[in-house]
Amino acid sequence: MKKRDYYEILGIDKNASNTEIKKAYRQLALKYHPDKNPDKDAEEKFKEISEAYAVLYDDEKRKMYDMYGHAGIDQRYTAEDIFRGADFGDIFRGMGFDFGFDDIFERFFGHRMGFNRKPRTRRGSDLRYDIEISLEDAYKGLETEINVPRTEICEACNGSGAKPGTRPKNCPQCEGSGQTRVSRRTAFGMFTRVTTCSRCNGQGTIIEEQCTSCKGRGAVQKTRKIEIRIPRGIEETSQLRLVGQGEQLGTGVKSGDLFIVVHIKDHPKFKRRDSDLYQKIDISFTRAALGHKIEVETLDGIEKLRIPEGTEGGEIFKLNNKGMPRLNNRGFGDMYVEVHVKTPKKLSKKARKIIEELEKELKNHKRKY
Repeated sequence: MKKRDYYEILGIDKNASNTEIKKAYRQLALKYHPDKNPDKDAEEKFKEISEAYAVLYDDEKRKMYDMYGHAGIDQRYTAEDIFRGADFGDIFRGMGFDFGFDDIFERFFGHRMGFNRKPRTRRGSDLRYDIEISLEDAYKGLETEINVPRTEICEACNGSGAKPGTRPKNCPQCEGSGQTRVSRRTAFGMFTRVTTCSRCNGQGTIIEEQCTSCKGRGAVQKTRKIEIRIPRGIEETSQLRLVGQGEQLGTGVKSGDLFIVVHIKDHPKFKRRDSDLYQKIDISFTRAALGHKIEVETLDGIEKLRIPEGTEGGEIFKLNNKGMPRLNNRGFGDMYVEVHVKTPKKLSKKARKIIEELEKELKNHKRKY
């Protein structure tokens, strides 16, 4: 059965703001919530509007939906992932219901999502480090060390934030939940208001004696020396990902990643296009006319290149496999040499006479043939 358009389901315009999306969902949720609407189709209707809200309220999911429709969502997210992360719990608590979306989700999928549970463990931020290397380094590969300033777990308290020898204690106000609840009965049912615990700021624990090294934060700023390996053949703006080398916020918090962005300096002789290299070489007009073997510089040493007689300026010759190495050991690119014929600006009388005689000879040769 073909799915309906999410915007149509919520009755909103495609340019609707998040505030308008939330307002539309709140109104429909009040109407179709299975515990308030006994109609047999209410549960399916409620699931439909909840899915529409979960996608459109999330900026990334909404972008995918706007670009590719339902196919973009269904191919990227599981049914559970569509709902995960949406603030259903806040909506239902604001509506006064003494239940959350995890109860409804259990009806849909057979287990609870835990929207009303304590927030999931945070993750440290990813870091970016830009490095500039030479073309020679990109050709050979490079192993080097970089100094990265980042947040790290405090070694003195092992990330707890508490003075060494002590431990954080459960907050007596919220009993470790990080939330406080106030319920009251009305003519419409039991209304429950859930707020972040003011004493522990939602952490569930309090620190009575702070660690002096990190001031109770559980993390400190440090500059860490990190070894990196840049593979041969790497290209401009390529990124290397070092898993777990980003920000480390504390014990139980997953570290972020470090992304190395590689930039390659301009080379005075070579120009690079993908895995091929290009250079220009000047030769005398006599060598161009008579033909000659010349020495050509490459990143792997000196190579011999034969210039055939009668070569004209601007002609391009190729040296096979003398370009940049391709990543993952997939061979090498080529070197392209563009020849520029250099004409002398000043000639001696003898040289001028020889050239004039050569011109006459060439004219006579042309008449014969």
